[in-house]
Amino acid sequence: MNTPKMFIQKILIGIIALLLVCALVVVIFDPFYHYHGPIFGMTPVLTDKEYQCVGTLRNFDYQGLIVGSSVAENNNNSWYEEDFGCDTVIKAIRSYGATADLCYLLDVAFEEHDPEYVFYSIDTTSLSASPEPTYETTGSPTYLYDKNPFNDYTYLWNKDVLFKKIPYMLVQSLFAGYDDNLSYNWEEGKVFSEEAMLSHYARSSTISEMKKEDAYIDNLTANINLLTTEVENHPDTNFKFFFPAYSILFWDSAYRSGDSDAYLYNEKMAIKALLQYDNVEVYYFKDNEEITSNLNNYMDTLHFTSEINHYMEEQMAAGECRVTEDTVDALFESMHEYVDKIENELVKYYEDNDMFLYDVAF
Repeated sequence: MNTPKMFIQKILIGIIALLLVCALVVVIFDPFYHYHGPIFGMTPVLTDKEYQCVGTLRNFDYQGLIVGSSVAENNNNSWYEEDFGCDTVIKAIRSYGATADLCYLLDVAFEEHDPEYVFYSIDTTSLSASPEPTYETTGSPTYLYDKNPFNDYTYLWNKDVLFKKIPYMLVQSLFAGYDDNLSYNWEEGKVFSEEAMLSHYARSSTISEMKKEDAYIDNLTANINLLTTEVENHPDTNFKFFFPAYSILFWDSAYRSGDSDAYLYNEKMAIKALLQYDNVEVYYFKDNEEITSNLNNYMDTLHFTSEINHYMEEQMAAGECRVTEDTVDALFESMHEYVDKIENELVKYYEDNDMFLYDVAF
């Protein structure tokens, strides 16, 4: 005869069993790769960088890393595998691309891996950003980043993980032919055109006084130290740092905010510091007028087509567009001239044809 006590015990046992089954399902399939890499030869499905990046860095096998912000996301990993002789290349991506955040990801990767190559895309503004990691302050899922098993309940008993993430992973991996070389790629469905690009650019209606070159010296020094520490600590890794091809309107915005001189100074100082190391090469693409002045290559001031990323990868593989200690000063003399040309010539067409959307001045 079932007493109320026995009935309650059965309910509790059933609840505990259900919770254990749910946790076991998550651990086995592990869509965020928190505990292990892909099982049963399944293709990894990598679409949630905030949730998956740290797990892949810890639990995947790889010989190369593509490191950077969203600008680097629409790289195809296979380009680097083929041209640099790596069996597997994966991405270490943070949307904001702050130096401290990307170096945090590098530290995770180097915990138990010794990648042969690091392909590091340096965003200009990352050199003046805060040198403190932003994961906690921006609400990232830090329970997936630490190694504390006692806060994994957020992952193990999560209805979205059970009923959305795992089914999506299974469908994409087993039936939809997901290509993991396009991990975290945002390009599908985006429009790259002069019209679309200009619609995302709210040009300042005023021109601020130009800041001193060393306006960001404290953050710059700290961020350079973060980068050089990674290089020093891993002398057997080949670091290929590159400065991606931002559009001319990035520099127009920087000029009008009074930042262009400081930004160029930051880049030059970072390059000079990095070039002191034998395991470093630096490549620079912001001076490519053919690419950067063609707004049809962009969806906004920064984000360009995957073809541009492929071009930069091919140039690095061929040793082209490389900066050396002998050429760095001349490069930045020409970049100052290029910013002047942007302001005095290249944006005039858009001004004359009233194509800019200006912000509201108060």
